[in-house]
Amino acid sequence: MPVPFLLIRRLAPIAFAAAFTTAAWAQAPSTPAAPAKAPPAAKKAAKAKSAAKPSAEMTPSRHGPLSTALGDQLAVSKFGLTVFETEEDDVTLPGWGLDDLAVARVRAATGGDPTVHRISYPTGAFEPYYHPTSRFLPDPKEGLSSIVRNVTTTANCARYLVVTKFETTIPNTTLRLRGIGAYNQGLGSLLRHSHLFANVNITLIDGQSYEKIGSFSADTGARLAETMRLTEDPLNKLDNADFPEPLAAAAKSAILRERLRTLVAAKLDRDLPSYLKIE
Repeated sequence: MPVPFLLIRRLAPIAFAAAFTTAAWAQAPSTPAAPAKAPPAAKKAAKAKSAAKPSAEMTPSRHGPLSTALGDQLAVSKFGLTVFETEEDDVTLPGWGLDDLAVARVRAATGGDPTVHRISYPTGAFEPYYHPTSRFLPDPKEGLSSIVRNVTTTANCARYLVVTKFETTIPNTTLRLRGIGAYNQGLGSLLRHSHLFANVNITLIDGQSYEKIGSFSADTGARLAETMRLTEDPLNKLDNADFPEPLAAAAKSAILRERLRTLVAAKLDRDLPSYLKIE
């Protein structure tokens, strides 16, 4: 259930400028003609303009590569009054494109910055983060910062925006909601209700120290307002008729696909601006 990262490059644009200069020198004639002298007034105007606005090649880009791994698993649960009435399943989602969706929302949040692109990493790289060896004595090597360091050894970026899934519970219960999915809860076949959920977290990590710059704090206000709603967010509501029966049928549900993609996009659109403006 991993997640990605947006990298904000500082060195790449300068390296690009250096490469551009070298290429131009290599293609120049061996004895170039002397440039014509500009009038003094023109020199002053050009100098003032240069001082006021740096060249595009030497201006550091604010954003950079992005790697995301929301994964292809949907958590579907059906809860009753007892554990014997509970059904849970992790359903593989062929072609749902949640990772592509996350990349698209980050690009939109950065104003379509062309330097934003994905960084790939080995399959299962984030498994230690989601399934640590021990929850009581956590191993630093299984922490998010350590994993990001391991998969970005050659990225050389100033920051990484990491999007991960997390586990929460239904309010006033111990019933778990893992990552992104849908659940149905009630008594027998009566008094049942269905909902969607998208537990998506964003963490900003420094590209040099790999320390966390921001995580929950940037969107605390939005989350607090969400928990204090007197009515349920319409994006989370699901008609009982649209809840998959059996649970494995979720993989082929066009309604679930579109509704969950909309919910994930809405949460990312809500939270991303707070992280991207952190300097």
